[in-house]
Amino acid sequence: MPTTEITARIAAARRAVLAQTELLHREFGRVKSEWKSDGTRVTAADLAISDGIVGELGAQFPGDDIFSEERAESAGPAPLTRRFAWILDPIDGTNNYALGIPNCAISLGLLEHGEPVYGVIYDLARRTLIHGGPGHGLFDGDRAAQVRPEAPHAQTVVAFHTPYDKRFAPDARLLVENFKIRALGSSTLHLAYVAAGILDGAVDHNVKIWDIAAAVALCRAGGAQVEFLNGAQFPLRQFDVNMARIQYIAGNPAMCAKLRGVLSR
Repeated sequence: MPTTEITARIAAARRAVLAQTELLHREFGRVKSEWKSDGTRVTAADLAISDGIVGELGAQFPGDDIFSEERAESAGPAPLTRRFAWILDPIDGTNNYALGIPNCAISLGLLEHGEPVYGVIYDLARRTLIHGGPGHGLFDGDRAAQVRPEAPHAQTVVAFHTPYDKRFAPDARLLVENFKIRALGSSTLHLAYVAAGILDGAVDHNVKIWDIAAAVALCRAGGAQVEFLNGAQFPLRQFDVNMARIQYIAGNPAMCAKLRGVLSR
């Protein structure tokens, strides 16, 4: 059930994310890129949005754990020690963002005792705030939303990115043979769109916890299942920028059953 502590944080999360959207749009396709040691792109907009959201939430909730992909305090694992923790990806889809491709998002997840309880995602392409959590409902803008209820069929659309680990490349052939495929360049949006009924399902081998923490809360609110293929990810016990990549399938129960069957061949 919603509590005063959670509802206060939900309101603060929405304000904090929306406060960064003007900057997000202003620098879209214009900001200069730098490259991190792991080969991934980062921009000044990523860092500014991270600082803005972390600073605002930290001032309001100094007793919470707050973790951002772009402002980790150390290279090693950091334990979650408080009742509430925030997991932020200031721009998911930074490659798209820097290149002027609008499929990117701000993703902010609220965890209680390590479990996702609310997600706030700003979808730049649609200029829409997707937000929700178990017991709070799921909203795509002002519209109440939920996972698509239909069983898989000939027109089913599944989100899938080329696997980082090429051992999983055969999955691409299996998925293409069985579904219509979309690859948006934003893992956050893949999973959020499943939750909101825009896509039927998703498969990913590339994500890390900041890519999905907010969207898992949306899925739990909208009736979608997220099944992790390489071990449970929640409750989250530590935040580690060097963590292994997460593998999952997502969709309604029938969709997940179909995906399991296809990928087990």
